[in-house]
Amino acid sequence: MNKKELLRVLEKLGMRPGRGLGQNFLIDNNLLDWIVRRNAPVEGEDVLEVGPGFGALTRKLLECGINVTAVEFDHRIAEYLRSELAVPNLHLIEADACHVDYAELFPAGRKFRSIANLPYSISTIFIAKMLELENAPVEMFFMLQKEMGERLAAEPGSKAYGALSVRCAFRYEVKIEKIVPPTVFYPAPEVESALVSFKLKKDASNDIALLRRATGIVKSLFLQRRKQMGKILASSYGKENVEAALEKVGLTWETRPDKVPYQKFIELAEALQSAQQEKQ
Repeated sequence: MNKKELLRVLEKLGMRPGRGLGQNFLIDNNLLDWIVRRNAPVEGEDVLEVGPGFGALTRKLLECGINVTAVEFDHRIAEYLRSELAVPNLHLIEADACHVDYAELFPAGRKFRSIANLPYSISTIFIAKMLELENAPVEMFFMLQKEMGERLAAEPGSKAYGALSVRCAFRYEVKIEKIVPPTVFYPAPEVESALVSFKLKKDASNDIALLRRATGIVKSLFLQRRKQMGKILASSYGKENVEAALEKVGLTWETRPDKVPYQKFIELAEALQSAQQEKQ
């Protein structure tokens, strides 16, 4: 769908793209073709698309013979998709993507990928939901704000490295594949965007309870990222437990969280639990 076609649809529906909903529609067909080639959809596989808009990417995915589950919040757009893309391999859900039960949609044993031009306003919440799934997507490929993409792919020691960087690294190899100018969208956003890939690690932990404990630790540490890890953790776990756990994983009391690789946070979650259990 190019800009002329999009404007025609918008006029027919009597609507304007909503900034609050992050409605920036892809209008560059060459880029859309590149996204499909890069992801190489396999006929019959399951793909989750959030924020399909008027179906520019959806159409190209469906043409590959895959099963697309699309989640759209805007009622007018959902109605348009029902009338224009009434095909058996499209499952359209009209809902807020941040509140959908993805574990029910994709239960254990049902492999799926997620490919989407994510609405910027929900990207953090949605990606966090994917990270928490026991049956996580085997791959994800999202259009995101460039700054967001840099955060997700950041390495320890960089300014962009934060809680979400670590949480992604628990399970995925994250890579910025392409930087995208505002001109590929209508309306054009005020920032550059990035196409970001997430590949599930072969050794990624499926211990959801452990990952949640590690996530809680990471969140608390990065809220005070300039402080010493020992001081931050001691208020919740006790000085002796923290000293024992840090020593066990090879970290010092004075270490700052933004210098720590993701593996150490998982080890730390295990060590803190062990230290607490030994005290009981």
